[in-house]
Amino acid sequence: MMGWRYEVVFHIFILSWQDDEPTMKRKLTILTGFILFVLFLGVENADSQDVNWVRFRGNSQNGVAENNKIPLVWGDNTIKWKTEIHDRGHSSPVVFDDQVWITTATSDGRELYAVCADFNTGRIIHDIKVFTPDDTQRKHSLNTYATPTPCIEKGSVYVHYGSMGTACINTGTGKVLWQRTDLKCEHVQGPASSPVLWKNLVILHFEGTDVRYLIALDKKTGTTVWRTDRPAEPYESLTVIGRKAYVTPLLISIKGRDMLISNGSAICVAYDPANGREIWSVTGGAESTVSMPFTEDGIVYWYTGPVLGGDSPTYNEILAVNPVGTGDITGTNIIWRKQFPQSTNQMLTPVLKDGLIYTADTRHKMMCLDAKNGDQVWSTNVKSNFNASPLFIDGNIWFFSVRGEVLVLKAGRTHELINTNQLDSGIWATPAVLRNSIIVRTEKYLYRISN
Repeated sequence: MMGWRYEVVFHIFILSWQDDEPTMKRKLTILTGFILFVLFLGVENADSQDVNWVRFRGNSQNGVAENNKIPLVWGDNTIKWKTEIHDRGHSSPVVFDDQVWITTATSDGRELYAVCADFNTGRIIHDIKVFTPDDTQRKHSLNTYATPTPCIEKGSVYVHYGSMGTACINTGTGKVLWQRTDLKCEHVQGPASSPVLWKNLVILHFEGTDVRYLIALDKKTGTTVWRTDRPAEPYESLTVIGRKAYVTPLLISIKGRDMLISNGSAICVAYDPANGREIWSVTGGAESTVSMPFTEDGIVYWYTGPVLGGDSPTYNEILAVNPVGTGDITGTNIIWRKQFPQSTNQMLTPVLKDGLIYTADTRHKMMCLDAKNGDQVWSTNVKSNFNASPLFIDGNIWFFSVRGEVLVLKAGRTHELINTNQLDSGIWATPAVLRNSIIVRTEKYLYRISN
């Protein structure tokens, strides 16, 4: 795929080469510059969310695929391939070059797999049994033992099954390069937090009823680089079951400083990803946070888990926070916070684009919120639950339901349903969008859909 940028550079090169019959020295200078610039574009292209989709909610963790053209109406002519996936998993597909990776597991968690399909044909390239744990923890009936999404880069894919193990696999040979099975917490309802890559590190979030920590592993060896326990005091007032969480950390850069935003059941903490040291924290919230933080225009947003309201019903909150600061910024940096009464646990991560937050709760209410103040722009009742995270694709918002429904809405301040598509079974995994294709995982199949 050359793309328009390559074509422009190529034409400039041809014109420069032909101009006034350049000398050999000038030719060498032009040729060297051309090669270096093409190499630069190639590196930039590899990192593009439109070319490779390397982790949960995409390279930028924002669920935005602005430059992709996806068919609004799905049928046999738009399904490029459909591949059956054995056993069960809710991990999202990740894609690098011509490989699509997911994880799956037997219903008892005794066999944990990594599966690779060919992006062009759907043919299974690798089906690797990564772990066969002797003992497995309990899980919720809605969860699987292969829910965390892998992350991938050139040559390596990193798969994670919570306390049951983490591994690095060579994407060419399918060989397991390293494994860790010593990282533990009591998930109670199964694993869900996905790994993230930062420079030479694989960073994992463990938050159980017993222990709560973040740990960074060396990508090449799997050895521990740093480990940081989350603050203990905010959890003391919670019930034991409320101390667990399932969030994936968010990587951001603010004023040239990288931060790892890790929102747990009782506290959101920003860490330095290089060493795990705390930068700032915001306390508040309870009970099993699932939705990961999200960001736009330098502001960080997150859902809390369900908060017990005393005499009033349980509610969730969304907070908008200025991430510039140090220490406890609870009293100084919260821009707004909104309560959503009678809302049960927030499963999906909202998508935020152009100042509008699109979300749905587990009481069948879909909403658009103004990111400036949290006010509701529009809401509508839906018939299903939408646990996969929504996506912004080419001016539209896409929601994916546990019944296999795919809703396409026009992005904006008015609710406008464009179309509803239907796949074979429930969609729990957030799709990947790249190269004008969408890779969708249902409970039975992996699909590639495009024009």
